Amino acid sequence: MSVAERAATGKRARVAAPRSAHGAWQPATDRPDPIALLEAQAASRVPELVPIRYGRMSVSPFAFFRGAAAIMAADLAPTPTSGIRVQLCGDAHLSNFGGFASPDRELIFDLNDFDETLPGPWEWDLKRLVASVAVAAREHGLARRVRKGIARETVRGYREAMRALAGWRTLDVWYARIDEQELARQVQALSGKDALARFERGTAKAKRKDSTRAFAKLTQRVNGQSQIAADPPLIVPLRDLLPAEQAADFEDRMARLIAAYRATLPADRRVLLDRFRFADMAHKVVGVGSVGTRAWILLMLGRDDEDPLFLQCKEAQTSVLAPHVGASRFSNQGRRVVEGQRLMQAASDIFLGWIRTTGLDGRERDFYVRQLWDWKVSADVEAMEPETLGAYGRLCGATLARAHARCGDAVAIAAYLGSGDAADRALADFAETYADQNERDHAALLTAIEAGRLKAQTGV
Repeated sequence: MSVAERAATGKRARVAAPRSAHGAWQPATDRPDPIALLEAQAASRVPELVPIRYGRMSVSPFAFFRGAAAIMAADLAPTPTSGIRVQLCGDAHLSNFGGFASPDRELIFDLNDFDETLPGPWEWDLKRLVASVAVAAREHGLARRVRKGIARETVRGYREAMRALAGWRTLDVWYARIDEQELARQVQALSGKDALARFERGTAKAKRKDSTRAFAKLTQRVNGQSQIAADPPLIVPLRDLLPAEQAADFEDRMARLIAAYRATLPADRRVLLDRFRFADMAHKVVGVGSVGTRAWILLMLGRDDEDPLFLQCKEAQTSVLAPHVGASRFSNQGRRVVEGQRLMQAASDIFLGWIRTTGLDGRERDFYVRQLWDWKVSADVEAMEPETLGAYGRLCGATLARAHARCGDAVAIAAYLGSGDAADRALADFAETYADQNERDHAALLTAIEAGRLKAQTGV
């Protein structure tokens, strides 16, 4: 279609789904029990780690929200949509944005979690983002008027960025990214020189967070060999999970497993990977919502024992969006994650790939692979001042728009949203209403723990 026809499509979508309709939300009469949804997820996870997940989610409503993607996906399923689909992140809350190294060694800001990615309605990502803003603002004790103002700013960041992107040339949209220089400019403009100085200290620290730093922090020397140090239950080396003979047999399989992963990389990355040899592996607990899924770290060594590469091999289960938008076209869930990430991110990890393998329990599972640390840095959302939270929400909104524009129809979405603030106001209303529900769900988790229905392990 022409640009005019695509814009007309976006405007016609307002008839079936008026922008004001996004502001109204109430729990469905047959809404699933949120605790039952968490229990259903736990069935496929490592049983002894599930209490850690519940413990981390119990800390606060925002911590609960981070682990409640499945609950919110079920809540979003019956809500009105424009009918315009994009590649969804699936879990686009504030803490799933951050900085990391691009292949050309620039620090860039982007979405950084794609465990739930699938094609679906663009509104779902934006609603999850703006709801996370409302939940975070409540953690700060901000008044309702201030919270809604911050939520509107987040939507405005998305809307205005999408309108700008709709006028760009296709390749310009694809190459667009937010780099360190642009971040610094925005920080100084919005928050002044003191904030810029803190930002520069933070980026300098992030650039030290790489495989070399991980090697110093996570390994030890035993009999002249480098190996991953145990820190149970968060880090458990393979040698501690299996009898010595079985562990040795499993390590013998690593050559075949690495070869299978290698085949998913571009040819030049295969040559690079071939310069490293496998040294050790361990199970490592990560995140909040991901706790209980299988996540391994692999220590690889290059020219000598002081030349490390740490890879993370993380289990990819079926997306929580799948029951509501349909199954992925990729049979391998690790590939689903990788392909979605490559579509949405301005630049992706050079070692991003996938694998399917049989686990220690004899069951076949899918994984995606990336570097463990590569300048990764996340904002401390719960420590932000109100003004900073508003600016950060706007930045995340614009970043989400850029990700959606790479794989969706920016012209149609921009036309649907329009130049006014109708969508901003409606989605801010939704965010407040959903934050109320999130607090009720968090309280239900605490009740389930207190009653003994769920076992929680805190402090880890």
